[in-house]
Amino acid sequence: MRARPRPPVQGRGIFSGTGLIVVCLAATLAALVFPIWSYADRSDPTGSVNVLSAQTVSTAYGPLSAQDRDFVVKVRLAGLWELPAGEMAEQKGTTAAVRTAGQHLVDGHTSLDAHVRTVATQLGVPIPNTPNVQQQQWLATLNAAQGQDFDREFANIVRLAHGRVFSVVAQVRAATQNTLVRDLADDANSTVLDHIKVLEATGYVDFGTLAQQLAGTPSPVAAPPVVAPADATPIAPGPTSAPSPTSAPSPTYTLPPATASPEPAAQNP
Repeated sequence: MRARPRPPVQGRGIFSGTGLIVVCLAATLAALVFPIWSYADRSDPTGSVNVLSAQTVSTAYGPLSAQDRDFVVKVRLAGLWELPAGEMAEQKGTTAAVRTAGQHLVDGHTSLDAHVRTVATQLGVPIPNTPNVQQQQWLATLNAAQGQDFDREFANIVRLAHGRVFSVVAQVRAATQNTLVRDLADDANSTVLDHIKVLEATGYVDFGTLAQQLAGTPSPVAAPPVVAPADATPIAPGPTSAPSPTSAPSPTYTLPPATASPEPAAQNP
């Protein structure tokens, strides 16, 4: 004789009154939590470049980061001292290879400086008109050197500077979102690589000492302040080389000022 199935006990199971209340509360909690969780780690859903970090400003050519602005300043600084150094090599070099390297510096930085001044104007990045302290010291050393000492100092000092900036160019080129900075990095990369090759062709580069110097921490160049392009004020034109009381006169070659803006209108007396 088969046993009868036991009838369900009232008030038990998920579909009882208490169970339904628990299920409803759980569903409500999930509905509230899910949107917060699903969007917590997402970036700006609009994809707008206007929502940028505190160190980045929006431009018509793409976001302009602090690294981008620092790079523009460094390219300008490079021309302010390497171009006079190249002219010295053309005049004082004792070998054809050193004089050729000097010519490459003059030609390369004349073109690159015109490019960086255009980019700085378009992006509203203030750029300097004088070399930094370390670059002034390098120029003073080259001014004082003569004969083969000059050849050796020129090849090693300028090669060291190019070795330091070469990695910076690659880093900026890989990371920048700004089309003008990207083009400038391409130009700088070609120029720096050309100069590295002609400097090494002089036969004066001490690669052992160079490796030790590059492994050290280079003297930093202060990054430009965070400035919105519309509010940027270019630095007023000034001399392109700093005087040194103990060095010989610097070369006569000068770079154009940072900007080519018109002179301010004369004020009524």
